[in-house]
Amino acid sequence: MQISANDISIEVEDEGLPNGEPLLLIMGLGMQLTSWPAEMVQALVSRGFRVIRLDNRDAGLSQGFDHLGVPNLPLATLQHVFHWPVKAPYRLADMALDALGVLDALGIQRAHVCGASLGGMVAQHLAASHPQRVKSLNLMMTTSGSRRLPQATLAARRVMLQRARSPDLQALLDHYAHVFQVIGSPDYRPDPAEFRERMHANLQRAWRPTGTLRQLVAVAADGDRTPMLAQIQAPTHVIHGEADPLIPVDNGRDLARRIAGASGDFIAGMGHDLPLPLVPRFVQGISANAARVA
Repeated sequence: MQISANDISIEVEDEGLPNGEPLLLIMGLGMQLTSWPAEMVQALVSRGFRVIRLDNRDAGLSQGFDHLGVPNLPLATLQHVFHWPVKAPYRLADMALDALGVLDALGIQRAHVCGASLGGMVAQHLAASHPQRVKSLNLMMTTSGSRRLPQATLAARRVMLQRARSPDLQALLDHYAHVFQVIGSPDYRPDPAEFRERMHANLQRAWRPTGTLRQLVAVAADGDRTPMLAQIQAPTHVIHGEADPLIPVDNGRDLARRIAGASGDFIAGMGHDLPLPLVPRFVQGISANAARVA
C-alpha cells in the first residue's frame, strides 16, 4: 500500500496482528522491501511482531527523485576521498524522516527498528534524533561511517560500481548473481536457481539504477556518524558477518562498543547478505533485544 510520509509517497507492507509489537524493517542500498526474506518476515510475525517493511525513497515502488538528475558519481567519490563536502540530492536524515512518517501514518507512537546496511545507517539517524520513537534498535551489517574503520575490499568496491552489460533481464540476473557471489556469505551460498527466482521477482517488481546512485551519494555525503551514537538510548543489537567484504566486521564491533549497552552477534562465514539458514538466529537476536525494553 502507498502511504504519504514526509510529504512523499512510500510503499509499505504491514503484516501481523494490528496489536502486535510494531517492528519497522529498513532495507539497504537500492534494495526493496521484498529483499527481506519472506521466511524472516513470517518468523518475526510468529513471534508476535507486527512487521512493517518499506521501500526507501528512490527504490521499489516508492516515490522516485529522477527530477533531481543522475549524480556525478566520480565527482562525489573524489569529494569523499579528499574530505570535501559532497553535494547529495537528499540526505540519510531525510530517509529517516520518511521512516518516521510511515510510523506517523500508521498511528504508531513507538516501534522496534531493524536496519540492514544503508538501512542501518538510516536507523542510526532515526534512533539518535527521535529516541522517544524507537523501542529497540537492531543494526545489521552496517557502519558508523568512520574513516578509521576498515573499508570495503577492492573486489567488493569494484563489483558494486559495475553495471550490467545491458538492461535485458537475463543480463541483470547474471549481474546480480555475480555481485552476491562476491559480497555474499561464503559459508551460506544460496541455491543458484532459487536465488535467480527471488531476484527475478524483485526485478519484475522494480529496477531503479539511478535511484541507487542517488542513495549511494547520500551515504557519501553523510560522513562519520560516530558522534551521534552516544545519543542512541534504545537497547541495541548488532548483527554482522565476519566474512563481510563490503562492510568489514570491525565496523559492527565498533558500533557495539560505542552504543551504550549494545549486544553483538558476529557470525563466522556470513558476508553481506541475509542467508536463509541464519534467519532463525537473526529472529532470535531481534526478539531477545526487544525483550530488553523496560
